[in-house]
Amino acid sequence: METIKNSCGRILPKYIEGYGEVKPFIGAFETIPDEEKEIQVKCGYGKPGENKFVGTIKEALLKSGIKNGMTISFHHHLREGDEVVNMAITAIRELGIKDLKIAPSALFETHKMILESLKDGTIKYIEGSMNGAIGRATSEGKLSGVAVLRSHGGRVRSIRQGDLKIDIAIIAAPTADIYGNANGLYGKNACGPLAYSHADSLYAKKVIIVTDNLVKYPAIPVSISQINVDFVVVVDSIGDHNKIVSGTTSIQSNPISEKIAKFSTDIIEHSGYFKDGFSIQAGAGGISLSVVKTVGELMEKKGIKAAWANGGTTAILVDLFKRGLIEKLSTCQAFDLVSVQSLKEDPMHLETNIDFYANPFNKGCLCNLLDVVILGATEVDVNYNVNVNTHSDGYLLHGIGGHQDTAACAKLTIITVPIARKTNPIIIDDVTTITTPGECIDVVVTEVGVAINPKRKDLIENLSKTDIPLFTIEQLRDKAKELAGRGYVKPKTTDRVIGVIEWRDGTVIDVVHQVDLN
Repeated sequence: METIKNSCGRILPKYIEGYGEVKPFIGAFETIPDEEKEIQVKCGYGKPGENKFVGTIKEALLKSGIKNGMTISFHHHLREGDEVVNMAITAIRELGIKDLKIAPSALFETHKMILESLKDGTIKYIEGSMNGAIGRATSEGKLSGVAVLRSHGGRVRSIRQGDLKIDIAIIAAPTADIYGNANGLYGKNACGPLAYSHADSLYAKKVIIVTDNLVKYPAIPVSISQINVDFVVVVDSIGDHNKIVSGTTSIQSNPISEKIAKFSTDIIEHSGYFKDGFSIQAGAGGISLSVVKTVGELMEKKGIKAAWANGGTTAILVDLFKRGLIEKLSTCQAFDLVSVQSLKEDPMHLETNIDFYANPFNKGCLCNLLDVVILGATEVDVNYNVNVNTHSDGYLLHGIGGHQDTAACAKLTIITVPIARKTNPIIIDDVTTITTPGECIDVVVTEVGVAINPKRKDLIENLSKTDIPLFTIEQLRDKAKELAGRGYVKPKTTDRVIGVIEWRDGTVIDVVHQVDLN
């Protein structure tokens, strides 16, 4: 097999069956868009008086012309509470359709019924983030094709450029009207934005809205527009919006998290970016949320106001917003029902689609204006490369989310991690999988101390004047090994590539190999 090396030093196959030719990652901002490649928004023809209502998902799929080998997309705003993916896959299996590529913005444990669809050949490829059981099965070789993982911005870019061509988009909508206008703000399963499905609605050949709250025309506000919708299906329930909140989106209160939050807050305070009008975003991990809480306390103490904050929005951000510490709030995903309510009530709380938020190949995404972002990781290495996709055992268990997009663009990118998890050191020589390259990372924060990327001489100068414990990344690696009681153990894998990790520009930053179960 012919191979090629990318700029992170990863050896990649030149060609991957089911994926195609590999374009190696050459740097965070080195690949520029081919303007001729971007596809046009689809056309259609709606006749006066035409009714878009159909009785079942199965009927809508048949009217959409579903056949073997197509690409079907979904969104994940309902997270663990989503039932539309399961309903749709059940209908597809009943129709006997095979060799599908599904393109969810993310899959969760609630979608584990899909495992049967991997076995019977209904689903051959997955292009989307995988959490839990689906990722575990893929790691063990149970997906016959290859999985492709992209950041939020990378997913929109791939749709707009035609790398990901969607035949049928199935959109779970908490509120919709008979002509296909839809939003996520109202109804018994209100989930907030429908941002992930916005691009799908624009570019998919056929679009099916599935709702459990059909309202009189027009459904206002319009997140998904009637001009892009082919069919509307009403079901008893699209899921349970109470399950938007999950274990990874809850604040952590323990000595390790509190130390990391304290160090991170001190870094932000003395970074040079902590001043009136700054902007901030945090990942959805428990430690990142702890940092937001402590930064909010510092803002109140110092009389500092942020011009805006972006999310994945949580009750913690909403609280700062309502207290006037954040002037405007931008949301592409609600992580709890407090966020949904705020988005519905406050005109200064804006729903943003993912193109607006993170697409690197438009004329300016929101991420470009971020001052500070706080993110997590499963592993970090001595070159500041970050892994959020696989665990140290090699299992592909997480998606990318907005990690790459925000890390690449923010003026200050902080990675917060415990130095070890049980017997696994987290700061190591080489991460199992590279998700985000070291060139995008500024500071790594652990409960033991902090390492600053040597390229950030300004931060080194500023933070050297504080009492923050500063170490080289190599010193943190050594401490991680000492506290874990062992060094990094490379997972046993086979030669077969089961997952492709794309950088947000469509180049390949790494691949994931099948776990060797022998």
